[in-house]
Amino acid sequence: MTEAGWAALQRRLLTRYGDLKKRLTRYLGSADLANEALHDTWLRLERGGELTTVRNPDTYLYSMAINIASNLRRAENRRLTAFEVEALLEIGDDAPDAARVLVARTELEALVHIIGELPVRQQAVLLAARLEGVPRREIATRFGVSERFVQRELQAAHDYCATRLEEMMSERFRSVPRAVSSVQKAFGLDGKMPTRSGTDDQ
Repeated sequence: MTEAGWAALQRRLLTRYGDLKKRLTRYLGSADLANEALHDTWLRLERGGELTTVRNPDTYLYSMAINIASNLRRAENRRLTAFEVEALLEIGDDAPDAARVLVARTELEALVHIIGELPVRQQAVLLAARLEGVPRREIATRFGVSERFVQRELQAAHDYCATRLEEMMSERFRSVPRAVSSVQKAFGLDGKMPTRSGTDDQ
């Protein structure tokens, strides 16, 4: 599968996140495990690699998340308790690392919610540009607008998502140090979104 194909699966994961999480929660019996599995599915899609044609994206994503959840459960069953680790290594509990993992897994769910708050066209522009890598000119043609208009919509969506994500994550994780995550990088929320000039406004 091409890079565009992997990006299409990431986009599908975002747009179907709510339904996938409900199905996984029913199957796994744990909303937290479902959320963890979907986050790790996102990371797996981001790595890319060789893949045959995906006939049913929803089934593929669901199966991938189920397999990841099974691996997570097996790893959890093999994991030493914090007390055992401390006794063996004679070091204190590394709670901040565990907290950062929770932050990263929460970010994806938060961003799905935030993107849902955008106007429909801004959602489409953001997903096409940031996940599929569609050039501004092609997006402009797709919607019958100018490149400058596309840039404005993309910048507005970017600014809104960045602000809302910071608000939501700060409220929930005030005391946890946060590094730039793969989710932030994928959507240009790490402060590195390129700016481009275009034609006149539509």
